[in-house]
Amino acid sequence: MAEHEEKKHEESFIEKIAEKIHGHDSSSSDSDEDKPSESSIQAKIFRLFGREKPVHHVFGGGKPADILLWRNKKVSAGALGVATVIWVLFELVEYHLLTLVCHLLILALALLFLWSNALQFINKSAPHIPEVQIPKEPVSEFALALRFEINRSFAVLRDIASGRDLKKFLSVIAGLWVLSIVGSWCNFLTLFYIVFVLLHTVPVLYEKYEDKVDPFAEKAMHEIKKQYAVFDAKVLSKILRGPLKEKKKD
Repeated sequence: MAEHEEKKHEESFIEKIAEKIHGHDSSSSDSDEDKPSESSIQAKIFRLFGREKPVHHVFGGGKPADILLWRNKKVSAGALGVATVIWVLFELVEYHLLTLVCHLLILALALLFLWSNALQFINKSAPHIPEVQIPKEPVSEFALALRFEINRSFAVLRDIASGRDLKKFLSVIAGLWVLSIVGSWCNFLTLFYIVFVLLHTVPVLYEKYEDKVDPFAEKAMHEIKKQYAVFDAKVLSKILRGPLKEKKKD
């Protein structure tokens, strides 16, 4: 009898454990079903300019991207510092390019000449001045890349001038108009320096605060599309209907 009661007790204990395990599995499966999948969450996230890759990959993922996103702070700060010095020399000090190049060469040649003679005077070997040559491969790659971009720009301009896409035509005209206004405010060097500074500040700030910027950009894009739809309905559609009516009359 005692052994029979112990067997019943063990069987009831095992059944309780099995029920707890089954209940835990069912609750976990229900919770997993209630949770949205990661793919669906990522699909709902708005990213600026419709990008799907990180900012580092958008900029090419190489050394230029490391410099723009301050992966190597010394190199990035050095590039920004050199650009600032050049801008100060040409804009604030009003140095001319030819004058600056000649003065730098005079200073470098004078220092090297005096250093070489001073070492010979104290019976020491002359300093080793490295031989500087421009490598062929980087120059060829840069020329090919520049040629490709120029040809692509010509193709885009040709496509716009053909009159196929009114939206693209208006956006390019507006962009060129804004650029002409900015060009009237400052010269090319100042404009280039402003763009250089923006490239070294805006991407890294966006990468740091992209979770806050993207929702605001989504609202702004939605509002722009809404305003463009109104403009299209009231203005652009009437402009396009005019030539069509004339063709039907003919």
